[in-house]
Amino acid sequence: MTARTYRNPVLNADWSDPDVVRVGDDFYLTASSFGRVPGLPLLHSRDLVNWTLVGHALQRLEPAAEFARPRHDRGVWAPSLRHHDDRFWIFWGDPDQGVFQVNAPGIRGPWTRPHLLKRGKGLIDACPLWDEETGEAYLVHAWARSRSGVKNRLTGHRMSPDGTALLDEGTVIVDADRIPGWFTLEGPKLYRHDGWFWIFAPAGGVETGWQGAFRSRGFFGPYEEKVVLEQKDTDVNGPHQGGWVRTPAGEDWFLHFQQRGAYGRVVHLQPMRWGADGWPVLGDEGAPVTEHRRPDLPPQPPAAPATDDDFPGGRYGPQWQWTANPPPLPASPGRGDPHDGWTTRHSGDGLRLTCVRSADAHDLRRLPNVLTQRLPGTPCAAEVELRLDSGEPGARAGLAVLGDAFCWIGLQRGADGTAHLVHRFAETVAERERDAGHPRLAPQGRARLRVEIGAGARCRFSSDTGDGFRPSGQVFAATPWRWVGALLALFALAPAGQGHAGAATFTHFRITPS
Repeated sequence: MTARTYRNPVLNADWSDPDVVRVGDDFYLTASSFGRVPGLPLLHSRDLVNWTLVGHALQRLEPAAEFARPRHDRGVWAPSLRHHDDRFWIFWGDPDQGVFQVNAPGIRGPWTRPHLLKRGKGLIDACPLWDEETGEAYLVHAWARSRSGVKNRLTGHRMSPDGTALLDEGTVIVDADRIPGWFTLEGPKLYRHDGWFWIFAPAGGVETGWQGAFRSRGFFGPYEEKVVLEQKDTDVNGPHQGGWVRTPAGEDWFLHFQQRGAYGRVVHLQPMRWGADGWPVLGDEGAPVTEHRRPDLPPQPPAAPATDDDFPGGRYGPQWQWTANPPPLPASPGRGDPHDGWTTRHSGDGLRLTCVRSADAHDLRRLPNVLTQRLPGTPCAAEVELRLDSGEPGARAGLAVLGDAFCWIGLQRGADGTAHLVHRFAETVAERERDAGHPRLAPQGRARLRVEIGAGARCRFSSDTGDGFRPSGQVFAATPWRWVGALLALFALAPAGQGHAGAATFTHFRITPS
């Protein structure tokens, strides 16, 4: 790679199902957030290569009670990001609720509360289009067979221009069961170009599929199709599902994901042009590129979404998400953050997590008060300092790699008041955790915790209780959920009981390349 080229992936972590829009000289991207809170991450770039996380559009998942407990593979699926009528708009499908929409005058908000545009089961991957030529508005969405018994087709609607209502019952505009060899058609993105309605939509499944393009002179069809991006002889499996964007100079680019096991869905940038036959040509004649000339845009300094955190004033950065909706707080002056119930703000640095009491303390996958961020897609080490302030017997806190299986290392308060360094894990099929290493005393109630993440997301845990880092247990293979990559996590909890169980303080969270 040189100063004039970039290498894929441009976002090397689980920024699943990306969509992108340009407003002026700025590019913005959102991605699936499933059951994590806050949801709908918002990223910004000036060159399509270097991205920073600037916030979230969704502060709580709706309906709130449904997401008071973890729903790891549910919630926000495959959002679409658009700019229309001087507002940003995001549409998405929740497979259990229906199609939602939020909008805002600026990317940093304020964003409206979610509006349920179409209620129903199995409605996913929604995308709007405002036709600037006619003033008409449309919506397209896909289907999840797990909820509806239907898949491999796209349904289209006319929509009110204000995005608040659908104007018809919906029509199947693409039925991929009628296209030989096509299956699992989903993730549509809707555009107008050169007198055609275009739908960019993937098919063939998350890990091994391809990117399709469909075009028609009328929104309701008939559509013709073409495969415009596939693995071919590259190492990029299933290069599909994403968005097309045009630079101010008229260059076309396409952002999409690649499924990488425990790392989730990393994001690639492909060059795009229009062929003599009027169809888009993505990548290198339809194959994904590994390295390519940068977009013709002003040079930008290297940037990536933040990972490190000193937790100034007890606040955590936007890279962190809870595994469910925090409990609502009573309105009170100066406490506008809806996530404060599980944290305590203070004047210094460090994250003070409340040791939340739970009957599910034996299984991190069931707990809503777990603070997570994405697992980096390259070998690295994550490290944090922990002080267990709680004196409650059984109270514990730690650093975890969380997925369909999980493993953590941290501190636990004994019945005699002493603190112990503990290391625990649970396999995918296990209903509760068990020891992954031998407990040992932590005389000061403090520890530095580290997990080294190697090739294949194989994790080695270690800790320092004052006598240097010592490895613990066996190598743990990070494990994704069905649709969500593994996560790094911080937590504090206590057994079920009455009264406040105290807190734990985390400081100096760092991720360093290996």
